[in-house]
Amino acid sequence: MDKALYIAMTGAKHNMIAQTSHANNMANINTTGFRADYAVARSMGVYYGDGQPTRAYAMTESPASDFTPGPVQQTGRELDVAINGDGFLAVQSPTGAEAYTRAGNLNLDANGILRTAEGLPVMGNNGPIALPPATQISIGEDGTISVQGQGEGPETLVEIDRLKLVKPDYGSLEKSADGLFRQLDGVDLVADADVRVTSGALEGSNVNAVDAFTDILSLSRQYEMQVKLMKTFEQNSESSARLLQMS
Repeated sequence: MDKALYIAMTGAKHNMIAQTSHANNMANINTTGFRADYAVARSMGVYYGDGQPTRAYAMTESPASDFTPGPVQQTGRELDVAINGDGFLAVQSPTGAEAYTRAGNLNLDANGILRTAEGLPVMGNNGPIALPPATQISIGEDGTISVQGQGEGPETLVEIDRLKLVKPDYGSLEKSADGLFRQLDGVDLVADADVRVTSGALEGSNVNAVDAFTDILSLSRQYEMQVKLMKTFEQNSESSARLLQMS
């Protein structure tokens, strides 16, 4: 069988992998704080003993995420925060380790634990943030959380904790399947006092719907081309077999 068949096969396979990445971006157009994933293709030479490669297979990788800030929309909700510029909000992942997100749509559970929309505890100065019963909660630009106790006036605002805001080197981060970012070395980041937030606002996804849809269409056409090549190689192989039978 012609080895070119395998070249087309790998092309089709990695087209599907890239399609998955772009489809995931498309599905998260309305996800708060979502960061789009890149999908990059490169050629991998195939060596048979000494000498130069006679063929090159295709390989698709997702080397990084797009960290371009998304659009910020005012919500007026006291527990919504949008990070200004670079930075992340630290949360506790299901494994107990620290992870990072840009999704600032926060909520309080029945025990007063501040959590993300996915239910992950939000980290403060000394671990997950717990707030007492209050009639008003305010979050300052530096992430400071102040509360007005029940039955008390606005002049009694008390500082309870502070959001752990970090500014990592993007090259040291990896994006997991749950959408959270983690340090490649597994070491927790130190809070950065320069990171600022806007309360009563949320950052939207940075996925460009037009670009994502165009990429999906392009990958679909490439996949069809690879399948046609596979069919052509199969027909060539069958024709060669018939010629051998006749001789």
